[in-house]
This record gives sequence, C-alpha cells and structure tokens, in this order.
Amino acid sequence: MVTVTMPQLGESITEGTVLHWLKQPGDAVALDDALCEIETEKVTAELPSPYAGTMGQQFVAEGEVAQVGEPLCDLAETGASQPSASRPQPVTAAPANVSTGRPASPPSAPDVAQGPGDRNPEPRGRFYSPAVLRLAREHAIDLERITGTGIGGRVRRKDVEQAITMPSLLRQPESEAPPATAPSEGGRPFRVATFSPTRRTIAANMQRSMSEAPQAWTMVEADVTALMAQRSHDRTAFEQRHGGSLTLLPYFVHATCRALREFPSLNGRWTGDELRIYDDLDIGVAVATETGLVVPVVRQADRLSVEGLALAISDVAERARSRRLQLSDIEGGTFTVNNTGAFGSIASKPIVNVPQVAIVTMERAVRRPVALDDSSIGVRWIMNVCLSFDHRAMDGSEAGGFLAALRGFLEQPAG
Repeated sequence: MVTVTMPQLGESITEGTVLHWLKQPGDAVALDDALCEIETEKVTAELPSPYAGTMGQQFVAEGEVAQVGEPLCDLAETGASQPSASRPQPVTAAPANVSTGRPASPPSAPDVAQGPGDRNPEPRGRFYSPAVLRLAREHAIDLERITGTGIGGRVRRKDVEQAITMPSLLRQPESEAPPATAPSEGGRPFRVATFSPTRRTIAANMQRSMSEAPQAWTMVEADVTALMAQRSHDRTAFEQRHGGSLTLLPYFVHATCRALREFPSLNGRWTGDELRIYDDLDIGVAVATETGLVVPVVRQADRLSVEGLALAISDVAERARSRRLQLSDIEGGTFTVNNTGAFGSIASKPIVNVPQVAIVTMERAVRRPVALDDSSIGVRWIMNVCLSFDHRAMDGSEAGGFLAALRGFLEQPAG
C-alpha cells in the first residue's frame, strides 16, 4: 500500500483543490491512469497514478483543499512502476514503516466512532489540514465546535469559512443554550458567497501583492490616431489569412516590448531578496474567464511580429477560457499587460503581479477634441496608459521613462 500525496504543480503553489475523483475505492488503476482532477492557482490538471493497483481510501473529499505533501489517497499496488515521462506532474509516496516495511499510515485517516443515528460522525483525534488550521487561527475559530462535512466528519476549509460568516453554524457548548433563532444582519436576508478555488487564490495573491510590494501608480495619455489607422489598414488582410479579428492588443504588446528594451529594469522578478532582470521578454497577458482573471504568458514576445503576437494571444486566451492551459503557460512571466479597455475602462490602477515588478494597462481608446500643434482643434483617438510598479525595484524616473517610451511607440507604430 502506498500513499499518494498532493504534488506541487507549479512554482509558488502550496495547495490544490480536488475537483473530481476519477477513480473510486476498489476501482482498478493502471499506471498513469488519472486518479483525480486537481485545480491549482490558474489551471486544472489530472493527477496520474504512479503505480498499477487498486484505489484504496480517499482522504480528501471533492471540493476540499489540500496542501502540497498532504495525503490524497491510498493505492494497493499490483506492480510498482515509475511514472511515465510524458506525465511530468510529481507524485510522492509516504515513507515506509521501518518495522513492517509497509507505508506509514497517513495522519489524515481519522479513527471514527459512530453511534446509532449519527449522521456526521466525529473522529477521535481529529486531523486538520494546514489551510484549515491557518484560517481558524486568523479568525479565532474553535475547530472542535465545527461539524465537519468531509470524509469521516473531517473539517474542511469550506466548513471554517461558513462558520466565519455564519457563527450560528458553530455547535454550542453544552453549558450554553442555543439561541432560538439565528437573526440575520439587521433583519435583512443575505446569502453567503461561495468562492471558487481560483477566486480564493486570486484573493490571496492580491493580498500578498499589496502587503509585500510598495506600489506606485502613474498614467500618461497617448494619441493613438496613427495606430488606429494602421490597424484598419492591416485588418482585412489579417482576417483573410487567419479568420479572426485583429484588435489593438497585439500592437500594444509590441510597443510594450520595444519600451522594455529601453528600460529593462521593469522586466524583472523577485527571487527571495534578489531582483533578477531577464533578457527574454515573457509577457503575461491578463485574460478574463468565468472563474477569474488568468495571466497566460507569451514567451519571447519581443521576437514576434504584430501578426505573430495576435495569433499567440488569441491562442492562450482561447485555452484560458476553456481551461486547457498547461502549467508552463502561466509560469515565469516577467511583465504583465492588462487590456482593461476591453471593458470600457478609461483609467485603472492595476495591482502588480508579484513576484514581477510592474504591470501596464491599455485603456479604451476614445475620440476627443484636442488642441493641435498649429493651435487648431482636431478630433483624435486618445488612450490612457496606466502603470503600477514596485517601488523597491525602481524609482519614478525609470517608470516615467518607460511610459514615455511606450507612448512614443504607440503614437508612431511600426509599419
């Protein structure tokens, strides 16, 4: 018997959510069969079996969060093999018990005592995942008073979150009489929002970014009349060749890469206390999906033409929305571009995608009357460009210089 644990499915990922078990206890399992679907920060991946055998006990219920290294399930082996090279996700087995030679029992297998009519048995010596313990400490929740909904009565993160928002769900001590009713806030009805794993991860990352990085913000106006004309000129031929639409975004990313070449200090990532400036421009492009914002990476974006960028962005955006991104698609970005103008925004304050040090937004291009150099008034296409940056990595002069260069490239696009 071996124990399969939660693998680390990417850099900085510390936990994952079991979305679906694809094998049930007693099912035969072949080498590399998918055991379950795991949702991490931005992707969903199938967990391959490292052995052939039979599915044993499952320690994490569907929808439950598990930390990296936490036991997921037992497998009764029938033939030990190495994982296939085509399935790179790491899977680890629990260490063997020295005296018996068998895998040590996972700490999350609770000893359950169940009496007649007990619908939700409580284990003796309950096991709590690190995520549950951390959340309980942050909100001063007594875990012993929570009725767990997990396997064997295990307390899940979802149970703690519900107890935080609805204290009436906590079991009352025997010495206290439970209230007759659980009044709502001010007598008004309300619903408790249920966050998806992706939404919870986004929230945690945003909080981390704001607490770790002292962030500054600045904005410039760019006259993109020439850029709009260039896009109109290129659009018909592009659509005939590729069938898709040609937006302003690839032009903006192209101009961003040119500006980053002049101000490379913005193309960096923190690694511990070390700021690393990268030669490759691996540009993250924010994509709105049904489950939250995803930032797939266009590798070596500076080596692509506007047409190549349009195709690359369309590809990662389509795969992001259909949740077909691979881990390699979201890791290692060096700078982020966000097309907030797609939602009609004319100004925004983005949050730096740590450990990166800067993020820029492309706002909506709008037609406005503008005073021209010859003192006449003309109608021009104007776009606001907003930059947030980590003040530890640069000063305002570098950030301002980058924005000025970017504005220049937008106003005089490469033909």
